[in-house]
Order: sequence, then structure tokens, then C-alpha cells
Amino acid sequence: MEPFSFQRVEGGPDLFRICGWESRIPGLSVGFTSRLGGVSQESFASLNCGLHVADDPDSVVANRRRVAEEIGIPLEGWVFGEQVHGKRVAVITAQDAGRGAFNRSSALPEADAFITREPRLVLAALFADCVPLFFADPVTGVIGLAHAGWKGTALAIAAETVAAMVNHFGVQPENLLAAIGPSIGSCCYEVDNRVIDEIDRVLDLSASDKDNGERFPYYQKTIAGKYDLDLQQVNRQIMIKAGIMPSSIELSRYCTSCSTDLFYSHRKEKGITGRMMAWIGKAVHA
Repeated sequence: MEPFSFQRVEGGPDLFRICGWESRIPGLSVGFTSRLGGVSQESFASLNCGLHVADDPDSVVANRRRVAEEIGIPLEGWVFGEQVHGKRVAVITAQDAGRGAFNRSSALPEADAFITREPRLVLAALFADCVPLFFADPVTGVIGLAHAGWKGTALAIAAETVAAMVNHFGVQPENLLAAIGPSIGSCCYEVDNRVIDEIDRVLDLSASDKDNGERFPYYQKTIAGKYDLDLQQVNRQIMIKAGIMPSSIELSRYCTSCSTDLFYSHRKEKGITGRMMAWIGKAVHA
């Protein structure tokens, strides 16, 4: 069952929300934007949320405000980082509210993952094929969000995020809920040996592990000698190794490259495109 429910908003941003989490954890707001329902034009039409592309910054901020208003947490409480495809996990406090929300200069430097227990804060990250990773602990109230392209995946950013939640807040990994959001699928993501070598390393795969048959979930070799890589399955395995229960990990089946009517895709659109925004935070009324 698809965990991300599409919600069309009349006159506003069309969003994908993890309704199961929102109904289970009081005050939680969590989801992923589509490319629909904003004010950006041309290649960035219409709900581009990325300030680092060549879109009009005022349009980007207007789009972010639309999303913030829809979920009920003002943009002044949102936190963004300058994503570098690394593995740094930033611990977010109330003093970080608004960083990166209105301009890139105030964003958290070199941060591809965030965790917090603070109310009235929203963790946000930007995507256009990379894998969004969501974390929530119903016991302690700690939440997390990570940006995992192939480099971040190979650096085990999912495991780094879990470890930070354990070390800073005493989270028990077996209590965590995790979700892997819309991203480029193995149907559209062909990579070379350099990438596969890094994936093998992070998964600690031996030759005997890889029969390249239908039972091998991570990648398949193509006729051209490259590989169709499933980053979602790789991140799921990293989460399991980090202690999250397999039954607590939900995967979206949306491929951003296959569905450019709904999503931006860096690969499909040859780099000239906007960015979706993943978010997780506690609503004002919580």
C-alpha cells in the first residue's frame, strides 16, 4: 500500500502526506510536495521549492509559504540546510528556526540530515530524484529527515541519522517509524561500476550475495554492462542494519522520473528543473 497519499488542494499546493503517521502521532505533519500548485514559471513550473536553481527567489519563497500555510506551521519555523551529498546530521534547536527558509546564506552548512525534538519546527530538504528518508519516534517525539542521493546512500546517511537520534535523544531504533519517499526508481536509474562498488561496500555484499536474479533487490546488470540501481531498497537495508524493524519501514512506489506530471526529475529533465520539498514537523496546535 502506498504510504504517501496525494492531496489535491484547490488554489493551493498539491501535496503527498504520510497520513498514517499523522493520525498516529498527535500534531505531526509529514510529507512531500508535488510540482503542482505554485507560482513558478517555465522549466520550474509551478511549485519549485529550491532556491539553488535559476528560478526567481521571490517565487520560491512564495511557493514555500503556500506549503507552510497549508500544513499550519509558519515558514519562520522551517529549517533548511545546504545539501552537499554528505552524511552530516544536524541537531536542530529552537534557535535554528527560519534558517535557510528565505535565503540560502542562512541555511545550515553542509547538512544533509536533521533531527530534533523541538515543537513548532519543521525540518525540510529538497529533492529531484534523490531519496527522501523520514524518521519518527512515537515514544520520545524525536523526528528526523535525510537527503540520500547515491553518494549519501553509500555513506550510510540513514544509519548516521539513526545513530544521532540514539546518541542525542536516547531513541531506541526498534521504536522508530521510517518512510522512504518518492524518488527515481530502478526503472530509470542506470549507473556504472564506480557507483555499484560503493553500494556493495556499504551493504557489505560478497560475490555469493549477488546472483543478479529476481531475488536480488538492490540492482540488476543491464545488457550494456551497467546497472539498474534501486536506491530505495538499498536505504531500506541500511535502515534495517541500523536497528529499525522491517515492518516499520514504508516505501513509496512513485518514481520521480516516470511521473514528471507530478514531480521534478533532474535526470529526466536534464538538470533544468525545480525541486520538491520533504518536510516533517510538529504542528502549532500540538
